[in-house]
Amino acid sequence: MAENTTTTRRRPRSIDEHDEPLANTPDRRVTIRSVRSLYGAQHTQQGIVLGPDHHHHEPLSFFECLKVILFATRINILLLFIPLGIIASKLHWAPVTVFVLNFIAIIPLAKLLGYATEEIAMRLGDNLGALLNASFGNAVELILSIVALKEGKIDVVQASVLGSVLSNLLLVLGFCFICGGYKFQQQKFNQTAAQTSSSLLSLACLSLLIPAAFVATAKEIDHKDHIQSLSYGTSIVLLVVYILYLYFQLKTHTHLYATENEEEEEPVLPVWMSIALLLIVTLVVALCAEYLVDSIEGLSESWHISPTFIGLILLPIVGNAAEHVTAVTVAMKNKMDLAIGVAIGSSMQIALFVTPVMVLVGWFIGQPMTLFFNTFETCIMFVSVLIVNYLIQDGESNWLEGVQLLSTYVIIAIAVFYYPSE
Repeated sequence: MAENTTTTRRRPRSIDEHDEPLANTPDRRVTIRSVRSLYGAQHTQQGIVLGPDHHHHEPLSFFECLKVILFATRINILLLFIPLGIIASKLHWAPVTVFVLNFIAIIPLAKLLGYATEEIAMRLGDNLGALLNASFGNAVELILSIVALKEGKIDVVQASVLGSVLSNLLLVLGFCFICGGYKFQQQKFNQTAAQTSSSLLSLACLSLLIPAAFVATAKEIDHKDHIQSLSYGTSIVLLVVYILYLYFQLKTHTHLYATENEEEEEPVLPVWMSIALLLIVTLVVALCAEYLVDSIEGLSESWHISPTFIGLILLPIVGNAAEHVTAVTVAMKNKMDLAIGVAIGSSMQIALFVTPVMVLVGWFIGQPMTLFFNTFETCIMFVSVLIVNYLIQDGESNWLEGVQLLSTYVIIAIAVFYYPSE
């Protein structure tokens, strides 16, 4: 079989608890899903036989492929919530029930989406594979945002993209520092790579500060059209910067993202099965996302919470649950470079890719999505990026730094809960 592997994307979506990073050359880091993590010790009972080098040389049958997909991770038990969520929506159950069922259903779908993406990416080689991973790395967040934007819920879209940035920067990174610090007194990571991502986050934060400052200081004019034009231009600039960042990571400065050599992996599923899985999961995610977004208004009225709290605190859990587990797991193995890449890299991609894409999609479909966030949201974004930049500038972490990040997130969550809805 081909030995192509996949260059590390900003967040390896399908890494499970046994996943490891590897480098096939000293200056190239790639992400693997170990074949052992797919099969495990119990898979000899399933009739699947591996060779002595742990590679599966015989092509899998259709039913064997289904077994590999379904038993790839324990999270897949939550797939049972997909039909429940669809039935709840079709039968017009209570909005809270519809929201909760579809909320849980999207979590394993996000995992499967990343699994299918990396299966295809491994066959495309380093550069194309990394581009595919980067494109689909936030597919769940993109789908949720597009569905909400199509229905005119711009406040939910803005809160969800901001919430994804905050949850990765504060919640995930905080847990990584705490759990890793529980086992290791001091953990080190690549300071240059981490600060590159955090400086790009600062640029994204600037793109939100400028529209807010523009509105605050230009009250004497009708700034609505000006803000939209400013947002369109800024979004194009951010997308260009993101593309250049990919070139920086994959071409000119690959040594900053290098790790130790461990083992090599080959794809498990046939190409047609990987593509079919990617398409089917994407469609199911879109369906569950539509039901989820439709139930937000009813959930807000039933639980007496604002749509901002739902978008900023609750929705980011959907697309990031698998990555949360991944980052904490590798941090406890003292692989802080990978943990930092998952947490900060994910936030950076949301800020530089997903947010400007949503502005341009809104432009295309006629929804006035802009980069103008209210003063409250802009302030918490600025403070969060500032704190993270301070904590990673020395290239070391400990559990107390994790406590600081989690404390910041809890304070923000409390403030958002009591923030009055418009």
